Amino acid sequence: MSLTDRLLHPLLSSSARPAVTHYDDAVGSRVELSVATLANWAAKTANWLVEEFDVEPGDPVAVDLPAHWQTAGVLLGTWWCGGHVVADADGARVAFVGPNAATGAADDTAVVALDPLGRGLGPQGAPDGAFDYLQDARTAGDDFTPLIPVPGDAPALLGSTVDDVIATARARAEELGVGAGDRVLSTRAWTLPDGVVDALVAPLAAGAHVVQVSHPAKLEAHRAAEGATVDLN
Repeated sequence: MSLTDRLLHPLLSSSARPAVTHYDDAVGSRVELSVATLANWAAKTANWLVEEFDVEPGDPVAVDLPAHWQTAGVLLGTWWCGGHVVADADGARVAFVGPNAATGAADDTAVVALDPLGRGLGPQGAPDGAFDYLQDARTAGDDFTPLIPVPGDAPALLGSTVDDVIATARARAEELGVGAGDRVLSTRAWTLPDGVVDALVAPLAAGAHVVQVSHPAKLEAHRAAEGATVDLN
């Protein structure tokens, strides 16, 4: 069973509840994804990776993106189809990069606009030879069923297997004091692997709600508005 299956399946019984809320204080945005919406973005990403790039379990997929609700969809979608999330685009099957990053090191490059409202790159589109992730993936299927099962010993994150990552995430959730129903206010960067595990995977594994703040300027206001119970700073 893939890492995404293990993270999302226990949450789907309450699919309307919030899973990830992302604030960007630099632009004054707030985007909340329910469990169902997060699963939908992950499914679209997984279907797109399989249909467009033939990603199979174990294939390296580079992710060079900041903490963002779109990054959550990219990571969970990659894991759902068995992609192995790596940091180095060189030799990767696909590389997900931000709108101002260089392209071309991977076999294919998907540019993530990081627009608060989920809009693509606009009239200029992606650079030559690259893909506009938000524009292209949104037309993929809303549900995902792996054609090839993802075993627990498949690499998932910088060489760590699915089993390793879920075990580490559960241990980190306990160490950080994160439990089911918690609302985790985080300003941590989603570095690979520790930042992603602590600020995204561990809370989801524990059944908590991630409230991620980028360019924090109004933390106290967000803490009060979201009823945060755990801080990760």
